[in-house]
Amino acid sequence: MGGWSAKLINVSGGRCVVNEKVIRVIELLNREYGEKKWKKKFDPLDQLILTILSQNTSDKNSYAAFSNLKRKYPIWEDLISASEEGIAEAIRIGGLGNIKARRIKEALIAIMEKRNKLDLSYLKEISTQEALSFLTKLKGVGPKTAACVLLFSFGKPVLPVDTHIHRVSKRLSLIGNADRLKAHKILQEMVPEEQVYSFHINMIEHGRRICKPKPKCLECVLNGVCDSARRFYPELEKT
Repeated sequence: MGGWSAKLINVSGGRCVVNEKVIRVIELLNREYGEKKWKKKFDPLDQLILTILSQNTSDKNSYAAFSNLKRKYPIWEDLISASEEGIAEAIRIGGLGNIKARRIKEALIAIMEKRNKLDLSYLKEISTQEALSFLTKLKGVGPKTAACVLLFSFGKPVLPVDTHIHRVSKRLSLIGNADRLKAHKILQEMVPEEQVYSFHINMIEHGRRICKPKPKCLECVLNGVCDSARRFYPELEKT
């Protein structure tokens, strides 16, 4: 789909390669689902553990696993001395209990070794890049998990890319054939900082409701700017 251009502009003191299609996508999603404003929900350490638990499972199951874990270990420091088997049992409902138990314990041990306490609040005071570097050096913490902690707990403009965002972005031809790791960098450079949170939430909502593995193209608010939709439905025109 030709005609869409990209340009380099200053956004919130930084530089961002803003693609006109991305701007149109943001406008359409905000119109459809409402523009989302950031509001802190979890402490950063809670967010880190919850995000690890969310891997390869539903929100419902990951929240249930988190609640079970919090009930069994009210103080996160207790997890450091707890057995992986005990942790895995508490989070069984979220799936991959043994793997996630090991990742959670290793991450907490690493934080304690680096900070001498289980506290990530200091990440708010350092640069986004420094915070990303600290988190991604923790064993078992990748770009998506680190981005979730920084976006949801601090409102830092870091864009996590999950399965839904990756699928929708590929269909919109925003990321080519990039895998999820590369997609983080591509989309991060495209989306204006002040729209990162809303873009993230709305793209996930759209992926769950409309742009599913079997998409509902004719019901899609983005079908006028989507290459995939136009391939299947040539009568669709660019909005």
